[in-house]
Amino acid sequence: MERAGDRIDGLDLHNYTLDGSWETKKGEAVNFDEGGWFRLMQRAMHMDELLANHSAIMDEYDPEKRVWLIVGEWGTWHEPEEGSTPGFLYQQNTLRDALTASVTLDIFHQHLDRVKMANIAQTINVLQAMILTDGERMLRTPTYHTFDLYKPHREATALPFELDRGVYEHGRESLPAVSATVSKNGSGRIHVSLTNVDPTKPRTIEVRFSGPARLEVKAARILTAAEMNAHNTFDAPDALAPKAFSGAKVSGGKLVVTLPAKALVTVALE
Repeated sequence: MERAGDRIDGLDLHNYTLDGSWETKKGEAVNFDEGGWFRLMQRAMHMDELLANHSAIMDEYDPEKRVWLIVGEWGTWHEPEEGSTPGFLYQQNTLRDALTASVTLDIFHQHLDRVKMANIAQTINVLQAMILTDGERMLRTPTYHTFDLYKPHREATALPFELDRGVYEHGRESLPAVSATVSKNGSGRIHVSLTNVDPTKPRTIEVRFSGPARLEVKAARILTAAEMNAHNTFDAPDALAPKAFSGAKVSGGKLVVTLPAKALVTVALE
């Protein structure tokens, strides 16, 4: 930035989320316990620190924020599935991956002044894919459904909000339990996406944000499952998919959501 900041349009940051290490094993995609769940959420949330640190350096040399910060590659990286070609990086995709994606998208939305592009790696059959194929068969992964639940935020305006994120404790460590994005589209409809990363405890969440004085819940969908490693297979391609959600209401000018454990919810309000 000091030497070439006036001659570049963007800086490209790559960061992958592992439940392991580059030197040994990166962790299994499906066979994990709560420790593996916690570590992956913890490492996904590290994206916030990375973006804050990169932005601080860029702000020193580019206070007008002309240069984009681009997250050119991000996503979970697990060990390849047994029987697959190792170099093809084919891995299964579970509810854990879906929620690391929603948490990461929320982080991007908190850094919109600098982050102008972000690309999950990859989309089909490689790493944290949206789609898996086997010959003529195809399935949509839980991560696909996360992106589907976040579609209402596209081309919308981010809204400031307040909520009690709570604490998810595992052993002697802890994380914020709830992550969120709030936006308003061109027609005035407000969408709120909430993620509870705690795999054992539901939470009642109150979201306060600037918007119309009177709002009603128009629709809501949820992505969750009984098991942390729930996933779709070619024999059961829709085992994990969004469903209608009835646990959201407006009360006292606030959105109140009864958020189950390990769940992503998107609520539409007008």
